[in-house]
Amino acid sequence: MSFLVREMVSEDIEKVQDIARESWHATYEGIIPRSIQDRFLDAAYATTMMNTRLQTSKLFVAEVDHKVMGFADFSTLDEDGKSELRAIYLYPDQQGKGMGSALIQKGIEVLKDMREILVEVEKENIVGRNFYEAKGFEVVKEYDENFDGHTLKTIQLIKNL
Repeated sequence: MSFLVREMVSEDIEKVQDIARESWHATYEGIIPRSIQDRFLDAAYATTMMNTRLQTSKLFVAEVDHKVMGFADFSTLDEDGKSELRAIYLYPDQQGKGMGSALIQKGIEVLKDMREILVEVEKENIVGRNFYEAKGFEVVKEYDENFDGHTLKTIQLIKNL
């Protein structure tokens, strides 16, 4: 399968919003109540928030035949060369085709001085956790998190570069 990974532009916002919603619903069904998912998605992926992210983060999209199929959001580097992978989502039917790996690699290439990537994943998100561990991320911490009144079991992973 052939795909392209590039920096996100404002014209991609609507598609990224759709990917986030579809991916969240598929991933967190039975883990996070749908009403909480929707409140989070409405706030975190509002157009104004996405425009802010474009200015303050490094965002990349993966596209197939000029159609955006996934995206990743990296924080800018801190003074120690650390970046947080805040989001990486693909349409569920696009998972397992190498796009997630390519999105991470693009972040590493663009954030040249990156020494460490931090990511957090819900403990019951086995697909996500297996993906990160296969990419060399190691669990460093587990904790409970209040997510809009719902308790999440969060796992923090780090990949040293």
